Amino acid sequence: MYRFLLTPRWWGINIFVVLAIPFCIFMGSWQLGRFEDRVQDHESAKEQVKEQAEEADSGTGGRPLDSLLPVDKETSGEQATATGRYGTQLLVPDRKLDEKQGFYVLTLLRTDGGKSLPVVRGWLPGDASTAKAPAAPKGEVTVTGALQASESPGSNGVSAAGGLPEGQLGAISSASLVNLVRDDVYDAWITLDKGDSGMKAVPATAPNNTGLDLKAFQNLGYTGEWFVFAGFVVFMWFRLFRREAEFARDARLGLLAEPQTAEPQAAEPQTAEAQTAEPQAP
Repeated sequence: MYRFLLTPRWWGINIFVVLAIPFCIFMGSWQLGRFEDRVQDHESAKEQVKEQAEEADSGTGGRPLDSLLPVDKETSGEQATATGRYGTQLLVPDRKLDEKQGFYVLTLLRTDGGKSLPVVRGWLPGDASTAKAPAAPKGEVTVTGALQASESPGSNGVSAAGGLPEGQLGAISSASLVNLVRDDVYDAWITLDKGDSGMKAVPATAPNNTGLDLKAFQNLGYTGEWFVFAGFVVFMWFRLFRREAEFARDARLGLLAEPQTAEPQAAEPQTAEAQTAEPQAP
């Protein structure tokens, strides 16, 4: 009854099913693992930020800036110190803090090495205004704050809008600053532990790709899709098998309609002359 399973057609179907189901399960498991890794990174980042905040509150100081570069998941949020003189000051608009709209006051610190370090000295509420922003301290200063990686426009709440007024900056990054200042700029920035000149300190954020963002939930969605594909393959195989088995059963019981054949055409009657005509001798 099931001899149809040995036909070339069904050999192809069975091989496809045997290969497709493990592949779908593997890909679903891999996507689930990616989601779990992102969840673990999120929890680790939260714990890291908490520890770094406690370190900042204890006033134990930080490590030299150059020893923490380049910024990665391990060094992001670490307490860093740098010495230099404040120079160009810029405003970073459309930044929220405690659910209030405001702006960052960012001042470039020119270090002894000749490079400039973006330093977020604090946050102020309202629209970005040069008149509101307090001037930076004069002379040589040593700053301590949480080290942060360069921002990417359009991610983590960073505005991607262009055409900002002169003296304003959309994203805190070396790429955004390269055309605004003459000095080389560090591919990093720090936010002071204590707001300068009465401004509110800007808390450090978790490193990039460590939060439960859209990518994490995409991994979870892909997990479900691959497992659904595996179930769909099983369903379609069972449906084809059932239909083929029913067809074979009906054929065995003689229940299939026999194909209709054309009726033979009647021979044309011969004329009397043809019937009585004698064959001529050669």
